[in-house]
Amino acid sequence: MASVGFIGLGAMGGRLAARLLSAGHEVHGYNRSKGKAAELIANGLIWYQNPREVASAADVTISMVSDDEALERISFGPDGILAGLSSGKVYVDMSTVSPEASVQLAERVSELGAQMLDAPVSGSVPQAETGTLTIMVGGEPGAFAVAEPILAALGSKVVRVGGNGKGLLLKLAINISLAAQIIAFSEGLVLAERGGIDPKLAAQVMAESPIGSPMLKARVPLILDLPAQAWFDVALLHKDVRLALKAAHDLQTLVPSAQVADAILGTAGLLGYAHRDVAVVHRVLARHAPEAATLLERQGQALDV
Repeated sequence: MASVGFIGLGAMGGRLAARLLSAGHEVHGYNRSKGKAAELIANGLIWYQNPREVASAADVTISMVSDDEALERISFGPDGILAGLSSGKVYVDMSTVSPEASVQLAERVSELGAQMLDAPVSGSVPQAETGTLTIMVGGEPGAFAVAEPILAALGSKVVRVGGNGKGLLLKLAINISLAAQIIAFSEGLVLAERGGIDPKLAAQVMAESPIGSPMLKARVPLILDLPAQAWFDVALLHKDVRLALKAAHDLQTLVPSAQVADAILGTAGLLGYAHRDVAVVHRVLARHAPEAATLLERQGQALDV
């Protein structure tokens, strides 16, 4: 089996690295905080001091970090991933970052004789633990052929959707819908509550109706009882929506629901909920409707409260 490097061992990355270890891969790893990797190291992960050492040791290097800035931090410089890549190696970035940043990095990787894929995921912590993520991949077919068996241990659906950056574009398209679903479900639930319907009963019926996507069904318990630890926090979804808005601007595409999501998620962040699960949108609409209305109005969208 190919040796795999994994850089970024947070809530999602750590669980994916654990699945690769369980599948029998030799896994080389790095994270800014070594403490987060303690259990993985105990289970066989080979620890390195920087991304360069990981990329040098592995046949296929995977990264999963939070944003463009974090990707730049692990990729460039004397201890970055690029410094450890060489001809024939494959680098797979599973972060959700801007397509532009990913394409530019892929060009740098190509100059080294290596190949890069963008492979963002759709799904949260439960899907990462069970290996049932959907993984959208952008890049060359040859690199995909090398990485696909590894990614198959992490996702139940692994699909190459086009060249570099296209996996990320599709992920942003998906997250527009994710944000819109959370908002629509939450506002419908608040409406039912205000009308005197028991919220648990309303949420159950709504989730079992035709609007109940798998994502919404999984989040109903979180909406009713907000967890301390987020599966997918507001700040990350807001970042993705902002990236989608930028892509839509570049492609001259109208995305009204993304604009509303930008306002609602921005309000949630300003109210101190940035690192709570996106299920907190229900609380924002139930308890902070005037603040949300004000932000929407600033963007030229009228909302009656």
